Amino acid sequence: MTRSPQQFASDNYAGVCPEAWSAMAMANEGSATAYGDDAWTEKAANSFRSLFERDCEVFFVFNGTAANSLALAALCQSFHSVICTASAHVETDECGAPEFFSNGSKLLTAPASESKLTPELIKALATSRSDIHFPKPSAVTITQPTETGIVYSCEEIQSIAAQCRELGLKLHMDGSRFAHACASLAVTPAELSWKAGVDVLCFGGTKNGMAVGEAVIFFDKALAADFDYRCKQAGQLASKMRFLSAPWVGLLESGAWLRNAQHGNACATRLAEGVKSVPGIELLFRVEANSVFLQAAKPILDRLRERGWRFYTFIGGGARFMFAWDADPQRVDQLIADIHEVARF
Repeated sequence: MTRSPQQFASDNYAGVCPEAWSAMAMANEGSATAYGDDAWTEKAANSFRSLFERDCEVFFVFNGTAANSLALAALCQSFHSVICTASAHVETDECGAPEFFSNGSKLLTAPASESKLTPELIKALATSRSDIHFPKPSAVTITQPTETGIVYSCEEIQSIAAQCRELGLKLHMDGSRFAHACASLAVTPAELSWKAGVDVLCFGGTKNGMAVGEAVIFFDKALAADFDYRCKQAGQLASKMRFLSAPWVGLLESGAWLRNAQHGNACATRLAEGVKSVPGIELLFRVEANSVFLQAAKPILDRLRERGWRFYTFIGGGARFMFAWDADPQRVDQLIADIHEVARF
């Protein structure tokens, strides 16, 4: 089969990194106990405990929609609400799954700048009403990095967590690109999660070199009560669980989880630096992780498409380019060259 030129429309386009692939191949040798009662799943969970420096509860699910939705459902009753930004993935791209799996918990959205929540926005929403006719706020969810590629600092998360504690709310982090945030800030996973006040983290594997799979990590173990039943009911309990968990062993023990993210971030910076002086091209947001959002006139974007480039324009209001673990720097340079050329017309 002829291989198509590499595209940067999504980091979901990437294949499986060698470390994850190798671990899955090793797990394929012989048989293993089903439904997560196997050595690979135990090893993966312990690898997360070592990485986060904490005795946490770890669950493996197929995708981010299930991870976020089931995690939020564990924090809410049906009459509760969850505070998020208006552009949060759980609001715009989960097809109502958070509401579905929580049996109706409402999402309360804030029109946040750069897709970031602040303590002030959280307090305003959480205290706007307290009567019995309004869904009672129970949790806050933040996306790290945000949908526009902006990273929450440890200090920002600490401030949000402090506001959550004051209001009696739990803090959930949608970390589909959590590794990229760690790489961007050069901090440890522990510093960027539970040490900053996060109660539950959904750690993304699919966008960091795995074929499929996310990890739901409860730093407050009491919140994980019966979560295994939620996973089963939602169709997320893999019978051959070792094939979801083994790639994590490959990623975590080799350090590839961080190297992959560093490479994606570096390629995003490469593109941003390469086009920042091009007339008619503007960066919509600071480049802090593995995404670049470019603002350009429609004819310029049309000419880029005519040259075969794929990108989305419905996220953030500009052309979005995402860089995965396998992004080829030479292909990034080709994109830079094409942007320079199409902008000259």
